[in-house]
Amino acid sequence: MKTKNDFSSSITAKISPSEAIQKINNIPGWWGVTFTGSSEKQDDEFVVKMSGDSFFNMTVKELIPGKKVVWLVTDCNMPWYTDKDKNEWTNTKLIFDLVENNGETFLTFTHEGLTPDVVCYKDCESGWTHWIKTSLFSYLTKGEGVFRQPTK
Repeated sequence: MKTKNDFSSSITAKISPSEAIQKINNIPGWWGVTFTGSSEKQDDEFVVKMSGDSFFNMTVKELIPGKKVVWLVTDCNMPWYTDKDKNEWTNTKLIFDLVENNGETFLTFTHEGLTPDVVCYKDCESGWTHWIKTSLFSYLTKGEGVFRQPTK
C-alpha cells in the first residue's frame, strides 16, 4: 500500500497510454541495465542486472492495459551496501500509473517501499529521478533512452 513517503516521480508525454506501457515494458530501451526474461504480461518474470553481482528478480504482478503496470521485486542483491541492506528492494513494488488526457499520457512512477528511512534512498532517489524524468521521458518521446552509470 502506497504511503506518502514512497518515492514517486511523474512525467507527461505526447503518447498513448498503450504505447507508453509497451515502451515501459521494453526495459533495456530506457533503463541502463542488462535484462533477461519477459515483462510483457501479468506473471511474467525477469531479471535486471546493473553491474557486478547486483541483480533484481521481478514479477509482473499487475498489468491493466493502458492504465497500470506493477512489478514486484522478489529478490535482489545490491552488493555496494552492507549485508543487511543489500536486499532492501526485496518485496517492494515498482508501480507505473497512467492517465490519458487530450492526447497526452500522465505517468506517475512510485517505488512502493522505497522511503527516506531506507539506506539506499538517497542513491535510489537520484537514480530513479534520472531513469524516469530523463531516460524514460526521452524514450517515450524520442524513442531513445538517456543512459548513465548507476549511482552506486
